[in-house]
Amino acid sequence: MATKLLTPAEVCEILSIKPRTLEDWRLGRSGPSLPFVRLGRTVRYREEDVEALIKESLSMDPTPIQRHR
Repeated sequence: MATKLLTPAEVCEILSIKPRTLEDWRLGRSGPSLPFVRLGRTVRYREEDVEALIKESLSMDPTPIQRHR
């Protein structure tokens, strides 16, 4: 079975994040480690890695997220 590769735009849509956020993750500036594939100048993400990130991020903690103002 072939691995489905997602574009950065598709990953951003799935995770509801901005392209700059995904770029920061890829460059190791912040956020989780999300493996990527570089094909020449093109960047792609394996669908199973995106799904794994979602699973790892699941939280059963009912405490609301505190936002800094």
